[in-house]
Amino acid sequence: MQELYLVIILTLMAGMAMPLGALLAGIEQLRPDWLKDEYRHGIIAFGGGALLSAVALVLVPEGIAPLSPWLAALCFVGGGAAFMALDILLDRIHTPAGQMAAMLSDYLPESLALGAAFAVGESSGLLLACLMTLQNLPEGFNACRELSAATHYRAPRVALIFAVIALLGPLFGVLGYAWLSAYPGVVAMVMLFAAGGICYSVFQDIAPQARLEKHWAPPMGAVLGFVLGMVGHQLTLG
Repeated sequence: MQELYLVIILTLMAGMAMPLGALLAGIEQLRPDWLKDEYRHGIIAFGGGALLSAVALVLVPEGIAPLSPWLAALCFVGGGAAFMALDILLDRIHTPAGQMAAMLSDYLPESLALGAAFAVGESSGLLLACLMTLQNLPEGFNACRELSAATHYRAPRVALIFAVIALLGPLFGVLGYAWLSAYPGVVAMVMLFAAGGICYSVFQDIAPQARLEKHWAPPMGAVLGFVLGMVGHQLTLG
C-alpha cells in the first residue's frame, strides 16, 4: 500500500510540472528580449534532452529486456507511427492544442509504466518520475505559449487546465500498478511504444524549435537535460 501511495504522489508531482511550466510561460513577457529568446529556446532544448534521457536510460533498456528483438522493434516503430498519425490529424483539423496533445501522449503511457515499474520492484520507477517532471515543465511551458497565441486563454487559466489534466497521471499510475504488474511483457511494450513516440516528437517538434539563429547557448539546454537523467540513472544503480 505504501508503494501505491508513492506512485500517486510521484505521478502527481510529474503532472504538476505542466501547470508550473504554464505559469513560467506567463511571466516570460516581463523579461528583456534577448533573454526571452534564449530562455524560451533553452527550456525547449532542456525538455528535449530530458526526453532523450528517458528513452535512452529507462524506457528502451527496460523495454527490450523481456521482449524479442522483432517485437521490441515493432513496438518502438509503432509508437513513432502513432505519434506521427496524431501529428497529421492535429494538423488537418487545425487545432491550437497540438503541443498539449503531444504532452499528454508522453505523460499518460509513462505514468502507466511508472506504476507497473513500482509494482514489480524496479529501481527505474523513481528515475522515470524525475525525468517525467523534468520533461513536463518545458512541455507545459511550450504548450501554454501555443494555446495563449491561438486563443484568448492566458497563462493562469491554461495552468488551471493543465492542473486538472495532471490528475490523469495518478489514475494511469494506479492502473499500471494494480493491473499491468502481472504482465511484464505488456509493460515492456508500453515503454517501447512511448519511447518510439517520444523519439518522433523530439525530432519533429522539439529539436527544430530549439534552434536559434546566431545563438549557440540553447542547445546546451539539451545537454543539461540529458546529463541530469544520466546522473540520476547512475545514482539509482548505486
